[in-house]
Amino acid sequence: RDDDDINDVASMAGVNLNEEGARIMATNSDLVGTQIQSCKDEPFLAAIPLHKRILETAKKLGITDVPAEVVTFISHATQNRLRTVIEKVTVITQHRMESYKDDEWYEQATDVRSQLKFFEQLERLEKQRKDEQEREILLKAAKSRSRQEDPEQARLKQKAKEMQQQELAQMRQRDANLTALAAIGPRKKRKLDAPGLLTIGGEAVGVCGGSQAGLGTASPRQYPRQKITRVNLRDFIFYMEQEREMSRSLLLYRALLK
Repeated sequence: RDDDDINDVASMAGVNLNEEGARIMATNSDLVGTQIQSCKDEPFLAAIPLHKRILETAKKLGITDVPAEVVTFISHATQNRLRTVIEKVTVITQHRMESYKDDEWYEQATDVRSQLKFFEQLERLEKQRKDEQEREILLKAAKSRSRQEDPEQARLKQKAKEMQQQELAQMRQRDANLTALAAIGPRKKRKLDAPGLLTIGGEAVGVCGGSQAGLGTASPRQYPRQKITRVNLRDFIFYMEQEREMSRSLLLYRALLK
């Protein structure tokens, strides 16, 4: 009995095997008795077309037989390579779409959009100034009462008359639009814009949970929008330029020519 006590390491450590067994059965009862087996190894690419393609390439090198394990290995290698490419290109796209406007460690040095708006405003003002000058010239020509008029003066008078008619038509159209808006009244918000409404036969019908259902009594339920990362050709070109084995490849040159 003394030898049994010495060899019984669990009892010497103060561990009760019966209690531990009961605790394991209580916590992991759903896993006890289950049989775990490995999943079937399914290739990523279609086996038959891939095998034919490998045989065509192998025959050029003097190889006549390619076992199925090679086809499965190449399929898994292709899947792993594609996953790596997609992960790297996704990181590049996220860096491209990242905005530093709200970052306290960055300050804006140039604003191209504001500069373009400023130049557009300058062009608009310049065009408006030229139009005003041309309008003054036409009005002076229309008010002139000289007896001997040259063809240029007659042309200016005719152009001034057309300009006045066009301005009058624009004023009438503006007045008609204002009158129509005043007759319609203030625009009301449509019921279709309310959350939780469905359109059936042109009517808004609210959908409620449980046994209650009615018109427009639905509780708004918000579904989380899935963030979509859109990768373009420029991201792939940047990725290929950074990769050592693809930086001088024919695929990169073809992508740059597109």
